[in-house]
Amino acid sequence: MNTIDRLFGVSPQALSIRSQRFEVISANLANADTPGYKARDIDFSRALRWAEDERAAPAKTSFEHFEVDDAKHDLMYRQPFQSSRDGNTVETEQEHAAFMDNAIRYQASLNFLDGRIKSVLLALRGE
Repeated sequence: MNTIDRLFGVSPQALSIRSQRFEVISANLANADTPGYKARDIDFSRALRWAEDERAAPAKTSFEHFEVDDAKHDLMYRQPFQSSRDGNTVETEQEHAAFMDNAIRYQASLNFLDGRIKSVLLALRGE
């Protein structure tokens, strides 16, 4: 584990997963009127566990090493509270709530990472 990983922990990976979740939720909202479209989402805790395992894994140091292709962020299908006639499972109220929840958590992760960066800069300056 390198120094940057020790300083910032999983914060960069958390931001990346949250960013990808924005894309998935946005796609759901964009397809709210598409017949047969199935709403998707990312299981954040599962994706973060995968990112932590990935960080702890030994680095590939030789071309003879092979990579195991794990499903990085398996997209799940959302189960609708009320099914629609055209088979679309997007519920815009749910998607808006998920988007806002993700935005708040993204901002919190960003603030935490910003605080860590500022404390490192203060330490480097000797203040």
